[in-house]
Amino acid sequence: MSATPITRFAPSPTGLLHRGHAFSALAAWDLARALNGMFLLRIEDIDSTRCRPEFELQLKEDLQWLGLIWPEPVRRQSEHLSEYQQAAEQLLERGLLYPCFCTRRDIQREIAAAGGAPHGAEGPLYPGTCRQISQTEVSRRMKSGEQYALRLNLKRARAAVSAELTWTDLRRGRQIANPECLGDVVLVRKDIGCSYHLCVVFDDALQGITHISRGEDLFEATHLHRLLQALLDLPVPVYSHHPLLHDATGKRLAKRDGAESLMVLRQQGLQPEELRRQLIPGSCGDS
Repeated sequence: MSATPITRFAPSPTGLLHRGHAFSALAAWDLARALNGMFLLRIEDIDSTRCRPEFELQLKEDLQWLGLIWPEPVRRQSEHLSEYQQAAEQLLERGLLYPCFCTRRDIQREIAAAGGAPHGAEGPLYPGTCRQISQTEVSRRMKSGEQYALRLNLKRARAAVSAELTWTDLRRGRQIANPECLGDVVLVRKDIGCSYHLCVVFDDALQGITHISRGEDLFEATHLHRLLQALLDLPVPVYSHHPLLHDATGKRLAKRDGAESLMVLRQQGLQPEELRRQLIPGSCGDS
């Protein structure tokens, strides 16, 4: 792990940044400053159907308006897909991944037929339908050109790691990993050949990230990320999962719900120092 503390903000350019993004970026920035470390920007743009160059340009402008700076060049995940695929290949060769031919409808139908499924952090857990398919059947379906994802065989992955998996969370203390809360997650999507979970773990290690500041909505994902770090022999950062911002109705701020963007707030004349004071009470506003 890097001797210099390093944090990062890693947005996906699928829309305009809002107050929630600003809070998360400032949390990572302030943590880097408190540690006398470095702040990195990473663009997580593996989803080519939703990510747009104009959103990337705008988010950089918004972050600079907030007073944040970072070294160039910025890592863009879409330029490194082969690296993530190589990491997935390591897991596949060890028998820790299996092909999944299921569509979302297939999974919903399977769960309904079973009368329900155990719930994890992100909803009903995958029922393991394709984990039971014979190798002969897998080969036949692959040869026929049927599309498939690659899922983590959680039971085998757990068996491959003998030590107890823990991490340090600056807000919650020592944590024991429980990746069962996510089940057999997809690590290689059908459409892009990788996934958020695999890419973020790989990149954080590659870039020497020592401290990860992110929203508490990703707390459960850290259980899985800790397992992937162990499987890929990667260093373990310190984590800090901060609270999420909500609107006046108590609903979490989100792009898809049309949360007021930083671009609009800037056009309305809001100054970065005032936004910082709104987001972080007691802040001096000096970025």
